[in-house]
Amino acid sequence: MLLALSLSAASASILLSFLDVSAEALKLCLQVSVAVAAGAFLLAALFIRRITEDRRQIAESEQRFRRAMEDSAIGVAIVGLDGRILQTNPAFAAMLGYTREEIEALTFFQLTHPDDLEIGRETMAGLKEGKVNSFRFEKRYLKKDGTPVWTQLAGSVIRDQDNGRPLYLVSQVEDIDARKQSEARIAEVETRWNFALAGAGQGVWDLNLRRGGTTYSTTWANMLGYDEGELDGDPDHWLTMIHPDDRQTVAEADRAHLDGETPFFEAEFRMRHKDGRWIWILDRGKAIERDAEGQLIRAIGSLTDITQRKQSEERLMISAALLADEKERLRVTLQSIGDAVICTDAANRVTFMNPVAEKLTGIAVADALGKTLGHVYWAVDEETGQRIGVARPSAGSKAPADQNSRAVLIRRDDTRCSIRQVVSPIINERNEFSGLVIVFQDFTDARALQRQLAYAAAHDPLTGLANRSSFIRTMEELVDQVRRPDVTARPGGVEHQFMFIDLDHFKLVNDTGGHAAGDALLKQVAETIRNVLGQEDIVARLGGDEFAVVLKSGSATGAKIAARSIIDAILGLGFIWDGRPHSIGASIGLAPIRPDCGEVDEIIAQADAACYAAKAAGRGCVSVAPDKKATADRQSIETPKPLAAAS
Repeated sequence: MLLALSLSAASASILLSFLDVSAEALKLCLQVSVAVAAGAFLLAALFIRRITEDRRQIAESEQRFRRAMEDSAIGVAIVGLDGRILQTNPAFAAMLGYTREEIEALTFFQLTHPDDLEIGRETMAGLKEGKVNSFRFEKRYLKKDGTPVWTQLAGSVIRDQDNGRPLYLVSQVEDIDARKQSEARIAEVETRWNFALAGAGQGVWDLNLRRGGTTYSTTWANMLGYDEGELDGDPDHWLTMIHPDDRQTVAEADRAHLDGETPFFEAEFRMRHKDGRWIWILDRGKAIERDAEGQLIRAIGSLTDITQRKQSEERLMISAALLADEKERLRVTLQSIGDAVICTDAANRVTFMNPVAEKLTGIAVADALGKTLGHVYWAVDEETGQRIGVARPSAGSKAPADQNSRAVLIRRDDTRCSIRQVVSPIINERNEFSGLVIVFQDFTDARALQRQLAYAAAHDPLTGLANRSSFIRTMEELVDQVRRPDVTARPGGVEHQFMFIDLDHFKLVNDTGGHAAGDALLKQVAETIRNVLGQEDIVARLGGDEFAVVLKSGSATGAKIAARSIIDAILGLGFIWDGRPHSIGASIGLAPIRPDCGEVDEIIAQADAACYAAKAAGRGCVSVAPDKKATADRQSIETPKPLAAAS
């Protein structure tokens, strides 16, 4: 345009020379034309200089961008709208193990992990719809060798300045694979810790006044019937849930710990469940952070539901009413019970052990960490003495928790402790074995009481012989045994003899000497019968003055001899009560125990009938039940020995 103006000025000066214009006017016009032309040339020069400078700056800016892109430690990629890699830097190519030429011949779809393709497609769709101008997300790329690598993408959309149409994407790609692996390891440790707490039935609370309140684990909230997060916040809310009778105890334990009198806060108390019932809680905690003035900033602890333990204490104390000393020892033991927990890694090395486990094993946690489990925890079966295996499960197995209620813990000093243990494998999210969690409790006193109760349930309290119910169970086992095919196949089979004993004239002793005399006499009779028979023979008191015997030797003749010996021994007791002698006798019915003998109640009924026949025949004799295949007239009854003559 400036050139046109200068040409116009020159043309005007030439035109004026042909017109009738004064010399002065012509001179003035020429001067103006020259000035305009000079100005035009000056402006043209400035315009050209500006264009040159802009081009130089653009070139420098492009050079800086290329240099920054080439030298950047973070991967940079320019991606077309069709997903093709238009340009990339060495860092991005090296990150994925390609050359620049190789990677620029691919699309980002080919480089992306299949599970992360969708996020890329969504970004592209949003870009084309004008909804996306910049983006930032994490995704996995595939290296040239096929291994995945975690990256973080941050980029923007470059658009046409005139119409806003998207042209391409510029992405910065940062390698965060190491961070992701670290996060996975942390998550695995946290999983093991949470699994250990869950296996021990413990919920966790975290009081952090810097963050403004208390948070509770899911186990803690569920223990009281609440949902996760429902109780978070107010640090004093949990105090309102404590039973009024227990608040003073909790406050005193809390004060003692905050004043430094105790290393831990520990208290047992009742808390109200969401449904209104009360549950017993064992609360343990510790202050882990204080301010400059010693005021509490943060404390962490755990809660365990001990309702069943408390209920067990009450039941066991009632059951042990006649054993005052045992009851007191059991109460003290139960009050000190806590769940012991040991965790291992996949290589069977100890990674965690709580204070209760330290106490039960006798090994400090500092000496246990990193050691193989066998150096810390050695449990054997109480009956067989064989070690209870706690090895990792086989590959692909479901690996359920292994419970054992008859384990014995053997410490380093060879002392032993009866325990109840649960061994649970830890399987991570990749279905891989990650270690073990062993939860165990001191069960020494409880197991001793169980044995006492089991003995009492199976024995007559007066004579110490087997009672009726346990004897019937033994009889049922013997009947099943003689009927087994492997037993019946033996030559002659296996046969036992059942003996029903009823005392003669026992009521007279009770009537004249009282029940105390009768009880004393029954004890002597039981001891007498026991002394006459062999160690393998089974003796029981069925009730009143009725006794039962199973002779393990199968001879019918031997059974008659043994029965006769029992009758003679009872006749010769010479029982004296309050200076007065008493004579009693016994009548005995015999019945065989063999495959065709029928059920237990039939055998007892046959022997009882034979005993009745013996009494009818004059008492003091042995009667053998008739064989089922024989006729009734083949029953044999010994000639009774008169009681008067025996006296």
